[in-house]
Amino acid sequence: MKKIMLFSLSILLFSSFISADQDNTKEKANINSTLDAWHKAASEANYNAYFSLMTEDAIFIGTDATENWNKKDFQAYAKPHFDKGKAWSFTALERHIYFDKTGKTAWFDELLNTQMKICRGSGVLVKIGKEWKIKHYVLSMTIPNDNSSEVIKIKASIEDAMIKTLKSKQ
Repeated sequence: MKKIMLFSLSILLFSSFISADQDNTKEKANINSTLDAWHKAASEANYNAYFSLMTEDAIFIGTDATENWNKKDFQAYAKPHFDKGKAWSFTALERHIYFDKTGKTAWFDELLNTQMKICRGSGVLVKIGKEWKIKHYVLSMTIPNDNSSEVIKIKASIEDAMIKTLKSKQ
């Protein structure tokens, strides 16, 4: 009898791991669809579709050190680009997705093929009802380690001034 109970318990535990993994796989697919649709909306300059995939309190951080926008400010920045019919075109080359214990918050990182060559995106999504929405997104340009010194020289004068200004505000 003990063996049967142990066997039954083992099957129950194993099936719960399989079920959790299947749920995780489904949610990863949903998140991939959300992020792919978001990038596609930008490439098609579909302003409404793009911003509908973000939470109302979303934050977008761009590649320039001055680009730290709430959704409203990001919409104001992006609107002229979308109105011209040409925003930006990002395609995921690789993406990793992770979940908190509740399954209602996910974070990710992705490598993107862009007009700036390879960039990295990372962010946080939250599940609202049955939909995943982007709450926080960070876009970064990648720099090969062997070229860091050259890039630092190019940006030094601009960023030295920014560093001085930011330190004076502390």
